[in-house]
Amino acid sequence: MRARIYQPAKTAMQSGTAKTHIWLLDFGQASARDIDPLMGWTSSDDTQSQVRLRFESREAAEEYARENGIDYTVSEPHKRKANIRTRGYGENFATDRRAPWTH
Repeated sequence: MRARIYQPAKTAMQSGTAKTHIWLLDFGQASARDIDPLMGWTSSDDTQSQVRLRFESREAAEEYARENGIDYTVSEPHKRKANIRTRGYGENFATDRRAPWTH
């Protein structure tokens, strides 16, 4: 079973970068999911796919995987440019606006 080490992207509900500096190690599915004929729920015997480990750095995650004999791949994060306005939110209410503010 192969594990994946990656840095999570921020969710659509986040405007900041909180909780995006950690590294995660999670396992892929070892077996296919089964559909229960009575209820229609999906189930699996694989409990490793539910495990998600958090690390402070990429090196710590790789060291953990090596010490425990886990085969892993590392996905590099795609960094995005910060969207920082010069005057910020207060610019919306400034008295020296360049253009009139209309709705």
